[in-house]
Amino acid sequence: MADFLEGFVSHRKEDADKYIERRWWTGLTLGDILDKAADIYPDHEALVDALGRLTYAQVRDHANRLAIGLMQLGIEPQDRILLQLPNWNEFAYAFFALQKIGAITVPLIDRYRQYEINHLLKLTGATAWIVPERYRKLDYLPIIEDVLRENPQVRHVILVRSEGRQKFLKLETLMDDADWSQDQLRRLSERRPNPMQVAHMGPTGGSTGLPKVVPRTHNDLLCNVEYAALAWELGHHDICLLAGPIGHDLTLTKGLCGTIFTYGKCVLLDATEPEALCRTIEREKVTAVVWVPTLANRLAHFERLKDYDLKSLKKMHCGGGASTPELIQEVMEKVGCHYFNAYGGTEGQSTMTRITDDLQTTYHTVGRPTCPYDTYKVVDAEGKELPVNTPGELLIKGPGVFSSYYRAAEENEKLFDRDGFFMTGDMAKIDERGNVILTGRMKEMINRGGESISATDIERLIIHHRDVEMVAVVPMPDPVMGERVCAYVKLKARGTLTFEDIVSFLKNQGASVLQLPERVEFIDSMPLTQSGKIDKRALAEDIAKKVHVQC
Repeated sequence: MADFLEGFVSHRKEDADKYIERRWWTGLTLGDILDKAADIYPDHEALVDALGRLTYAQVRDHANRLAIGLMQLGIEPQDRILLQLPNWNEFAYAFFALQKIGAITVPLIDRYRQYEINHLLKLTGATAWIVPERYRKLDYLPIIEDVLRENPQVRHVILVRSEGRQKFLKLETLMDDADWSQDQLRRLSERRPNPMQVAHMGPTGGSTGLPKVVPRTHNDLLCNVEYAALAWELGHHDICLLAGPIGHDLTLTKGLCGTIFTYGKCVLLDATEPEALCRTIEREKVTAVVWVPTLANRLAHFERLKDYDLKSLKKMHCGGGASTPELIQEVMEKVGCHYFNAYGGTEGQSTMTRITDDLQTTYHTVGRPTCPYDTYKVVDAEGKELPVNTPGELLIKGPGVFSSYYRAAEENEKLFDRDGFFMTGDMAKIDERGNVILTGRMKEMINRGGESISATDIERLIIHHRDVEMVAVVPMPDPVMGERVCAYVKLKARGTLTFEDIVSFLKNQGASVLQLPERVEFIDSMPLTQSGKIDKRALAEDIAKKVHVQC
């Protein structure tokens, strides 16, 4: 048995033994899947971004060189490393380099700022951070300096695409200076981790505040990756476009890892404008895309869609938000590809419609579990399993599902039942064919274009303002993003604030763009439930009516 990371609660022994005995866990590591692909298809293109193209052999070479450089730097097995890069090739081979040496990746989307980064550093105990020097108009150096002042445990900052004038390490230099000897390659081979160990910690929105982290072992993450790839029929002839943030679970697992697992090609696009999407699909002969419904909608409604040749595109995997029947129909008619309606989460929930499903199934369900060995059930408030077509809370368990949140004993106690099932917080029903129909959510989360945003977290920031007496953050319906952030604010006597004041206050606290409300309603009194809590349902209904009236 592996030496487990302190603060990590592994799968129950009886469950793990069953998964191993029945070969549901293959015993592979994430580094292994890259090596297999490079062995079988060394000259096959693996990664394409705006600056270059890499074959599988080259990706392995880059990953190995970086892995050796990281070992020489002193990165140890089970060290947590923040990986905050845009959709660049460097993200992919840095990810696999860390997996090869048994380190644990903590991916961050580029929009995370000091507030979230500080929290995740303290929670994970990460000791290194791989980050751009600059991305678009954003200069990361002031952010890095701010973060380092609060987190002295961060020993290494590794800059990517740096001009080299800074005091921090350069990723390119780390690779160039790596000791590329047989002795170092042997050491690298010896660093292959136990598949039972934690490989990856994906941040996820917390219902009670700041992001939690979801530890995934090589075993359970690769089980999730394998069966999801099979469900939407990825293969080595596929060219998969990754346009959503690569640090997001959907893009990373279903896109990057799924494509590498099946020996295909990843096209990493650092843009989401419809023209850029169309141009890239046409140029690279893209056959598959994985993203959120917001981007699918953006593509389907592009006024110049017919100007581009998109005949190569055969399938679209959409998760991270609700797909309406109207959107699915538009995509199939206007774009001419098959639409896989999917549901998933960082914790391992993964369902998908299949290419053989009829339209009604694709329109109105999120399909069946991608892994046939995962168990999905719906329960009532007392935890009693409900019959088919009866709504309740969705619970999951299996070889493709995580085992616990990291350093969250109290929350784990609440969110796992006595049989080890995870309570997703999603409301659903399961039909007689095993298809999942989502009916709502229990968690206080806002889903903005596939990004999960904690309402509670934003409330905690706003309430710190000296003029704010009460605040409640609720989802505001939006035809493009699905939901946007709306804050209801009750001011103290003689308090005077504007929308701009609220936004400026949040920015000064290091809030990210995701945490900035897109509308603020100032009210004289806050509606309360009979128990004295803020009636968020009433507020959500209020903003829905106001938005509808304005439309």
